[in-house]
Amino acid sequence: MLGGEHNFAIDREALAAFTAIDPQVRALARANRAFLGRAVRYLVDAGVRQFVDLGSGIPTQGNVHEVAQSIAPGTRVIYVDNDPVAVAHSASLLADNPDADIVSADIRRPDDVLNSPQLRKLIDFDQPVAVLMITILHFITHAEDPEGLVAAYRDGLPEGSWLALSHATDQDRPGTAAAVGQLYRSKATSPVTARSHDQIAALFTGFDLVPPGLVYVPLWRPDPADEIPDNPSEFWVYAGMGRKSG
Repeated sequence: MLGGEHNFAIDREALAAFTAIDPQVRALARANRAFLGRAVRYLVDAGVRQFVDLGSGIPTQGNVHEVAQSIAPGTRVIYVDNDPVAVAHSASLLADNPDADIVSADIRRPDDVLNSPQLRKLIDFDQPVAVLMITILHFITHAEDPEGLVAAYRDGLPEGSWLALSHATDQDRPGTAAAVGQLYRSKATSPVTARSHDQIAALFTGFDLVPPGLVYVPLWRPDPADEIPDNPSEFWVYAGMGRKSG
């Protein structure tokens, strides 16, 4: 979707199926990646030098360590994924970067993630940490308690830490969300659970949202050159960021 080379035939087949549902899916993916870049820049400007990216996939061009370390060399980044292929590729890509590493773990097991040797080596829990959950929580079902999952990470972080997330929504385009969910159920191991604005906002319990709050992804602090769609709900992903309150 991003136009890169780190993908497989099955990914390209899935993209064709997604495009048949929503022709703007490439634009949506790129808007979500642009949000990631803006969020990382915002956090680095706020003094954050430690990132944990949950459900990271393969950290390809323009990902967290690349953006953060280009601004503040020495920024430490931990990626987390449970897909063996993503982990293997990530380990290879990060082999020469002493300030970035990959943890093979299921994000639904916060203790395993937060106590992993790689994370404990790079992340100082006496300093603020930014946790990134970029288009990952909609793979957590209601039964798996996404609010409780986020709370477990929140409670493991020092005061002044941050949460940035983006999440698929059925708020204004329920038909599209339902069709995408059906496609995932037929082709992937994890179903998609799109959520409403209020349900996604509840994931920020214990965090103070920064302006502009929880908004459609192209509306979160766009850069001057960014193209804003006339109808932002066409990009059916919400994005937001919050700081852990005392």
